[in-house]
Amino acid sequence: MQFLLAFIVVGPLIGAAAALLPAPPGLKGKSPDQAVLRHGVTVTGVILAAAIVLALGFDHDQPSKMQATTDISWIPALDVRIHLGTDGISLPLLVLTALLTFLCALYSYFKMPEGPSPKAFVALLLLLECGTLATFAVLDLLLFFLAFETVLIPMYFLIARWGGAGRRPAAWKFILYTLLGSVVMLLGLLLVGLQAGTFDMLALATDNGRGLSLSVQVVAVLAIGIGLAVKTPMWPLHSWLPDAHTSAPTVGSVLLAGVLLKMGTYGFVRIVLPIAPDGMQVFAPYLAAFAVVGVIYGSLACLALARPGSKGDLKRLIAYSSVGHMGFVLLGIATMTPTGVNGALFANIAHGLITGLLFFLAGAVKDRYGTADLDTLAGATGAALYGRAPRLGGLLAFAAVASLGLPGLAGFWGEMLALFGAFDPADGLSRPAFLTFMAIGGLGTLLTAAYLLVVVRRVCMGGPRPAEEARLADVQGYEFAAWTPLVALTVLAGLWPAVLLGLTDPAVQKLLSGGKA
Repeated sequence: MQFLLAFIVVGPLIGAAAALLPAPPGLKGKSPDQAVLRHGVTVTGVILAAAIVLALGFDHDQPSKMQATTDISWIPALDVRIHLGTDGISLPLLVLTALLTFLCALYSYFKMPEGPSPKAFVALLLLLECGTLATFAVLDLLLFFLAFETVLIPMYFLIARWGGAGRRPAAWKFILYTLLGSVVMLLGLLLVGLQAGTFDMLALATDNGRGLSLSVQVVAVLAIGIGLAVKTPMWPLHSWLPDAHTSAPTVGSVLLAGVLLKMGTYGFVRIVLPIAPDGMQVFAPYLAAFAVVGVIYGSLACLALARPGSKGDLKRLIAYSSVGHMGFVLLGIATMTPTGVNGALFANIAHGLITGLLFFLAGAVKDRYGTADLDTLAGATGAALYGRAPRLGGLLAFAAVASLGLPGLAGFWGEMLALFGAFDPADGLSRPAFLTFMAIGGLGTLLTAAYLLVVVRRVCMGGPRPAEEARLADVQGYEFAAWTPLVALTVLAGLWPAVLLGLTDPAVQKLLSGGKA
């Protein structure tokens, strides 16, 4: 199992290097471009298969135990180690990353975004997968930082070279925001490691902050939290996200929303909560306040974009919805309770599935209409997807109601548990304040339903169209293949939440108790 996890992390990097090499004559086929895209599908498919085998071989009776571990000394002078492992917290994120990257590679094989050579595109996609998987697998603070930063360059180039209008300014805003946040985060990680005498995340979590003074914890949480909050993104550090999503190619938006945003919230759970609990308790009310402001802000921004005459972009609207949904994740973490943190982890996975599907669908609508502008799509009588492309319209409506938290679908459980966590926060936190945050978050769920139903009405419904406009390409075979797993998992997680909560809950209980199972 330890070799399997190491292969999952390193495999995409080897595949990225191989993508840049000339293809052997027997594998070129009719088109070298198709050959390298096929290489991307193959490598990501192998990594997904390995991740599934890892999940099947995982000891589900001990999800709180770190499994498939590798621990090799790397920089002895600083006690930096190549330390890998997975537990019930990181395993779902590893599988989600492998799944979404494979679906993006499969989608790109049939619908390659316009831009330079597919060789570079596939290599960047695989490098992005390597950095993301490593972020969820490493157990050393400095390795976490290196993996955290690895994803920035490939995502920058995916936006800048294969994106749409305004891609270069959006890419620059993305890289500058995240790099500046990362510099501050590095200072916090170094402070923790040097003060505690180790960068090992398991040792630090077991110590549970006992080796760090309150002042050190407060400074560390502030510095690390800023870097993680930028990546999450937390209001008001979110302004890079709408531009990046609007300009990114479809697969770039799927990976940015489905995987990269989870790196920030994962860092809060894996590093901040167990390593500096006293410092986290100081900042928890402020984190919760920013979280619920983000929920309301994101929902109001979406309502403004969905309003007729506002020239709102569908991809931009989904990006702002992510600000609101990730606000629920941060609220769950801020409660510092097993209920809230489990809700945050569940909402992470649900958001990856549902918003990944929404960006796939938004890209499909844009391909068919040539625009994602809601006013243009709606026109005088509505885009009428139900009548012109019923399967596409049905999938868009399904993703929308899943995103608004309809019971029975994945989006419901995470947000509900986050609100339950706020109802009864951890000892030492102000219950009246968190009850207020819960009420504001509850209002956010109503606003979320409002803007998503407006989008469905404007894009999916509408009056009769002229005969020459009636025909529209419905869901294609490759789109069906790429989207079906996301639909199925959204339903499965909604109807059977114990599958995921059974993994996360024992690990969260151990993490919040200072390493005691």
